[in-house]
Amino acid sequence: MSDDDFILMARPDVLRQHSAWMDKLGLERRLADNTLEAYQRDLRQFLVFLTHHLGGTPGLDDLANLRPADMRAFLANRRNKGAGARTLGRSLAGIRSFLRFLEKQGLANAAGINAMRAPRQPKSLPRPLTDSQAIALTRSDEHLADEPWVAARNAAVLALLYAGGLRISEALNLRTADLSGNSTSLMIKGKGGKTRMVPLLSVALAAVRQYQKLCPWHLDDDKAMFRGVRGGPLQPAIIQREMRKLRSALGLPDSATPHALRHSFATHLLAGGGDLRSIQELLGHASLSTTQVYTGVDTKRLLETYQKAHPRA
Repeated sequence: MSDDDFILMARPDVLRQHSAWMDKLGLERRLADNTLEAYQRDLRQFLVFLTHHLGGTPGLDDLANLRPADMRAFLANRRNKGAGARTLGRSLAGIRSFLRFLEKQGLANAAGINAMRAPRQPKSLPRPLTDSQAIALTRSDEHLADEPWVAARNAAVLALLYAGGLRISEALNLRTADLSGNSTSLMIKGKGGKTRMVPLLSVALAAVRQYQKLCPWHLDDDKAMFRGVRGGPLQPAIIQREMRKLRSALGLPDSATPHALRHSFATHLLAGGGDLRSIQELLGHASLSTTQVYTGVDTKRLLETYQKAHPRA
């Protein structure tokens, strides 16, 4: 039996509740169409599985008596068919939503599925740029803005992301006073209100000074240093749009985003001999385990170099 057979094979009581659940998700919670389709597909797959698992089309009474073992069997079945951890986690979320909907009406007990943990999600490695790609993005002559001051502004923002490992929000929240004189470091207020000291490389400071020299707006010490074309605080979407234009012009991959420059900062420091604890402090990570992901990136780069360079590879 295919997954599509659920529409025909579902018992009327389940079919009615399924329809009411979808209405609630769409009208009251205003979930996106893609999310609704995914939830519907996940529930359909679950009920098709239960038809085989229980030896008959499940009704509300069967759903009311589900055990954790039934859910584990479903996840194992999906895993055997090639579903990954993310797919399984989403499936569990969709089924849990439906059973909780039934539980609120006294039609099921969701305690079993509520007690289940979603499969552990694999940590995806950051995708840093190469040294030459990152440097190209921080040069104002590579930027495509019509106004020289806008090109200098964009280059200065990206230079701070790469030279200091800043998040885009941290760079755009800088006040003019934060970069007064011949600053050699920056005090950055990051996530959770935590502050950290970040060294300010001369190349990044030079990019900022070039922007300040060309900017047509008066840059008050206590206000945002980076400005939009109308003089207001610069918005992240503007830098993200500029990066998309640069990707096309410079032939960079889609993974070349403003945040990729922060990844590149960490990866290139590690490759150059930086220690993880120092990189953790520079990035403002609360836990060293968050920073350790870059060891995976560096190992991957090392293996790729080995495969290309070794004569017996």
